[in-house]
Amino acid sequence: MPKCTINGKQIEVAEGTTVIEAFMKLEQNIAHYCWHPGLSVAGVCRMCMVKVEGNPKLQIACNTKVTEGMVASNEDAKVKEAVEWILGFHLINHPLDCPICDQAGECGLQEYYMTYGKYDPAMAEKKVKKKKVVDLGPTVVLDSERCILCDRCVRFTSEVTKTNELSIFNRGDHAEVGVYQERPLNNNYSYNVVDICPVGALTSKDFRFKQRVWYLKDFNTICNGCSTGCNVKAYYNENGFYRIKPVYNKEVNGHWMCDTGRDMYKFVNLEKRQTSAVKNVNGTSEEYSPIQATREIGVLLRKNVNEAAAVLTGQYTSEEYASFFATMKDFGIKDFYHWVNNPEKMEEFDGLLLRGDRNPNTAGLRAEAKKANINLRNAKDLDPKKHTLIIVAGPEVQAFYPDLQKSVDAWSKSQTLVWLSSCKNPVLFAAHWIVPMKSFVEKNGTFVNYKGIEQKIKKGTTIVGEALSLDEFAIAIKGERVDVEYTSPLGGLA
Repeated sequence: MPKCTINGKQIEVAEGTTVIEAFMKLEQNIAHYCWHPGLSVAGVCRMCMVKVEGNPKLQIACNTKVTEGMVASNEDAKVKEAVEWILGFHLINHPLDCPICDQAGECGLQEYYMTYGKYDPAMAEKKVKKKKVVDLGPTVVLDSERCILCDRCVRFTSEVTKTNELSIFNRGDHAEVGVYQERPLNNNYSYNVVDICPVGALTSKDFRFKQRVWYLKDFNTICNGCSTGCNVKAYYNENGFYRIKPVYNKEVNGHWMCDTGRDMYKFVNLEKRQTSAVKNVNGTSEEYSPIQATREIGVLLRKNVNEAAAVLTGQYTSEEYASFFATMKDFGIKDFYHWVNNPEKMEEFDGLLLRGDRNPNTAGLRAEAKKANINLRNAKDLDPKKHTLIIVAGPEVQAFYPDLQKSVDAWSKSQTLVWLSSCKNPVLFAAHWIVPMKSFVEKNGTFVNYKGIEQKIKKGTTIVGEALSLDEFAIAIKGERVDVEYTSPLGGLA
């Protein structure tokens, strides 16, 4: 464990630690483009210059290991001058198009220019023009003019996904990132190259030109796209959610997340949501408030408790399951079923992050059922003829349940089918009652991933004002008071 001094601060680090990692551990600012903690060291941008005491030449921090007693600094005048000149070289051909660049507002190049920039350029030559709006595949667009050849994206496809779609072609001023002929960037982790691009050369087709980042709020949560439980940050404003990006967690997802998880925000926005409770009788529909509907369902449940059953999916929090189980047992319900998406694919794994169990809390559901001494049966064994009332805590992401239509058709043969759903779907109108539920961004709770790691989700905002969580449904069905948010701007976001 060598000890060193970084910008006057002492620190002890593990053997083999690089100087830039020591800077990061001390939260000391150091300019860098090509270095990324999840990738190999390339040493091509030369921005992370430091002065090491006893060494006559400046060193790059990303490829210099800490030694016992080392004293390093990037506050020396020579370091700042060197970084200023290096940044100038990076900007030789970079276009001045910040006003139309998606990276504006979270761009390392902008930040470094404000700190180190040469405001009187030494270059009189015209900029070399390169290709713009290069379609790399179904998800990512490249603006070659902005690229500073940091090589991050190339290393990602080589080292992380091992799909090797990207490379640097040509030489000198004409060098640029591209894909091999007839091999587009088309893997399920492609959006990560947009995250790690430091200058806005790689942009997401999904997010491109939709919002300025300074108009967005964000909060940390857990992806509900599969049982890995990637740590993520969700971005939104008064008009809705616009993107999800990964947050580093060494034990869960490292620095990355899959493209499938990036789409999870689309299922929480207002246009996808069930906004009111609906009662369907003899081909006609009548709208209710969620609380009113739930109380009427409670009356029906009391009359049919001996023939009632509950079906659950792994897309709710552990706290919701605990409350729901307790309430249903108090009513006297004995039959509980677990609806599994694609049972034959539950154990599938793509080798990186995405798992066949497309539910964030299957482990939590099973754990809470065990605590409540409940035997969860397979939903495929549910016989609607034996149950006059069935309550289904349906999936938030219905696309992951290919048997949705088949299940609704089968279970609607019961005298009363109650479907709890955050998303609207014409298929669900075969149910007798539909009650709107909160999405994962609208509530607090716990998800337990496939490893058994408990992770907290927190409420970021309210989208559907009167929607209920599963535990609020459990309270309301008993006829007790539930405090819900009744209004929100645009009929949705608060």
